[in-house]
Amino acid sequence: QVQLAESGGGLVQAGDSLRLSCVGSGRSFSGDTMGWFRQAPGKEREFVAAINWNGLKVYYAESVKDRFTIARDNARNTVFLQMNTLKPEDTAVYSCAAADLQLGLFALPTTHLDYWGQGTQVTVSS
Repeated sequence: QVQLAESGGGLVQAGDSLRLSCVGSGRSFSGDTMGWFRQAPGKEREFVAAINWNGLKVYYAESVKDRFTIARDNARNTVFLQMNTLKPEDTAVYSCAAADLQLGLFALPTTHLDYWGQGTQVTVSS
């Protein structure tokens, strides 16, 4: 069974940092673009960050640029999201996804992505 499993969420204060991990199983994701999305209560899911198959290209939403960093370790079938200087508006369920797509297409809300994790809750208090 092919799965993506996120971890690392939690409750933190504004200004704190968190590191999310997403581990793939059941197949190798080393050839896929992988990324993170988030959904806050009552809001649409939004793109956060994506990284291409070899890690040489990354793409961020404007709202997280300069605060979040995406990275991957293909040997561990894992993608990470380092989140610094967290704000209350970053509160959401964060989910990872994977697909064999270019970064730009991967980030579009209308694009179908092949694999999704269940999500991990990130709550930032003010």
